[in-house]
Amino acid sequence: MARTKTGYGFGIVGCGMIAEFHTQAIQAMKGGHLECVFSRNRKRAETLAKKTGCKAYTDYTDFLSHPGLDIVTIATPSGAHLEPAVGAANAKKHVICEKPLEVTLERVDEMIKACQRNKVVLAGIFPRRFNDATVEFKKAVDRGRLGQITMADAYIKWWRDQAYYDSGDWRGTWKLDGGGALMNQSIHTIDLLIHLAGDVKTVCAFADRAAHKKIEVEDIAVAILKFKSGALGTIEGSTTCYSPDGNAAEVHLCGTDGSVFMQDDKFRTWDFRKTSSADRFITAEFGLQTGGGKAAGAADPNAISFVGHQRNFEDTAKAIRARKKPLVDGKEARRSIEVILAIYQSALSGGQPVTLPLKKTPARKKFR
Repeated sequence: MARTKTGYGFGIVGCGMIAEFHTQAIQAMKGGHLECVFSRNRKRAETLAKKTGCKAYTDYTDFLSHPGLDIVTIATPSGAHLEPAVGAANAKKHVICEKPLEVTLERVDEMIKACQRNKVVLAGIFPRRFNDATVEFKKAVDRGRLGQITMADAYIKWWRDQAYYDSGDWRGTWKLDGGGALMNQSIHTIDLLIHLAGDVKTVCAFADRAAHKKIEVEDIAVAILKFKSGALGTIEGSTTCYSPDGNAAEVHLCGTDGSVFMQDDKFRTWDFRKTSSADRFITAEFGLQTGGGKAAGAADPNAISFVGHQRNFEDTAKAIRARKKPLVDGKEARRSIEVILAIYQSALSGGQPVTLPLKKTPARKKFR
């Protein structure tokens, strides 16, 4: 039986791997349904449309003119987000865009301005913000349960084989990937770190291409951070860390009254000077269990659940209906990009300190 169309009509731009997550999320969500898909590759567009029971387009103007289209989700390579986003905004369609919004600050700002000018919503896709454990973590921070936050760290020690980079000629390029282990894989966790610990003031970093061939960007990076709050921290991101099951991404926050270590969507540490009646439930529900299995996305990008995308899309649809900002609007999604670009600037200058905000996107060159 065909599903009744309810809520906003969604259309997907780009029919590659990530579009599969978009289709599953839209089909499962409340407040929206899938109307159409677009790709310049006719076979990909028609295959995905047939699979999902929607309309396929290979002409972008025709796609934007589809009756019932309200929201466009963008799933093209990172450096090809600007043009479809601006086109959608000019057609008065709301935009939900994969991370990163774009690969330079100038292109990000152009997207934000286009959506503001046309009075449509621009939202970024950061599914980890919508984990139940993340919500509890954010509550603890906002309620001051950690006291003065003194240290804030992110660890993303993942694995991608050479075949991953060889699978698309855009992968591992500055122009379309925007960077390597940080901009492509680690950005979700970096966004989460900033979401929880606040804005970064200064970075010092080193990065390199250690284990992969024919790419321009880094596959290892380490940065030292000073936050505006005065807290210190680190970011370690890599796609050279082999593990058959993958290593979990971690965020650690420590303060004068508490420490929380989150491993993917579970807590390895949930300790506070002053206990709460909810702590027992939180540790029972979200505490790390032994023998946990594979870390989502760490070794296989296809292993990620679509539920985070679903909640991300539902939050945006709800915000549009209420005429409010979504949790991850354009300016919020820009924050992690700026931090990553500052890390690149420091690393490419031999570890010199870089202070935020950046005035412009720094010059980039091939690692080794």
